[in-house]
Amino acid sequence: MKQRFLTVAASMLALTALVTGCGTGAASNQSTTTGSNGTNGTTTSNSSGTTTAGKTIKIGLVTDTGGLNDNGFNHLAYVGMTNAQHQLNGVSTSVVQSQSESDYVPNLSHFAQNGYNLVIAVGYLMEDAVKQVAKEYPKTDFLIIDDNITGIPNVASAIFQSEQAGYLAGVVAGLVQKNHELKGLNTKNVVGVIGGQDIPPVDTYIAGFQQGFKKEDPNGKVLLQYTNSFSDEALGSQYAQNEISQGADIIFPVAGGCGIGAINAANSAKVYAIGVDTNQAYLAPKSVITSATKGVDTAVFDTIKAVQSGTFKGGVSTFNLANNGVGIAPLMKGLPQSVQTTVNQVKQQIISGQIKVSTTVQK
Repeated sequence: MKQRFLTVAASMLALTALVTGCGTGAASNQSTTTGSNGTNGTTTSNSSGTTTAGKTIKIGLVTDTGGLNDNGFNHLAYVGMTNAQHQLNGVSTSVVQSQSESDYVPNLSHFAQNGYNLVIAVGYLMEDAVKQVAKEYPKTDFLIIDDNITGIPNVASAIFQSEQAGYLAGVVAGLVQKNHELKGLNTKNVVGVIGGQDIPPVDTYIAGFQQGFKKEDPNGKVLLQYTNSFSDEALGSQYAQNEISQGADIIFPVAGGCGIGAINAANSAKVYAIGVDTNQAYLAPKSVITSATKGVDTAVFDTIKAVQSGTFKGGVSTFNLANNGVGIAPLMKGLPQSVQTTVNQVKQQIISGQIKVSTTVQK
């Protein structure tokens, strides 16, 4: 089993500040430790003081194979945990990045074995691992992002109606293509979508995007490919270049770190992109039109707060447009106000139920 414990570098904290504001807290205390399995690693041991009861709660975060540098949902989970460490008294945090799916059980078990109060599993692919480890450690609380686990009292699930955010992003892409609202767009009305894997958290975004795009540009074409990777930036770039060669001048990657390569390829080709999970405009300000977003950071923060207050409950929490759990990032400057107006109208129609967004991808 290969584990890599991470010291959170200053560059990551700077990126965090770009994505979302966080309060001030005590400085990090960093130390090299040996895990219970004998694996050496550099860990982060952050604490913001003690609780009123004089105890510090320990929070462990396990990323999926995309890692913290995915500029997406792994990073957002880290942002939520860091915000809790800074803003709540008595929170100590550590992170481990998974190198392969075989790391999930050992990484989750490491934190549970070492008395962590909450272990956060980032990603749908950790479902089986969480079910196994949570049953082995019933006194440890678990949070899984992007998966629906029920019937295990010490497991909370945060799921996101990402199809709603994807729909809004598709509306933007459709309006931009149909009306040629940006400089350099060709006349083919083709957009490209790149998925990391054919799994529900990815496909819900894609399904929504397809529907929103077709609503505004019925004659437009949506290309779709899956990379089967959430970490290979070079592969993401390759897939984006392939779609661009077929006429796509807007690329929507739902592929974690792999998607960074796709956005970079779009930027190099002087076409456009739409980000995912968080506002990814900072990756390519001249290319990223907007981003479909989801509040992974909020889900993590709220769960840590519940653990600290003793109100943690297992079960499923759903985040959507109605409770601001998903959404769309600010539009690129230069787009007409009519695009924003339409997005706002469509958002309200989704919230009211007038527009019902399917989670089924058209392939």
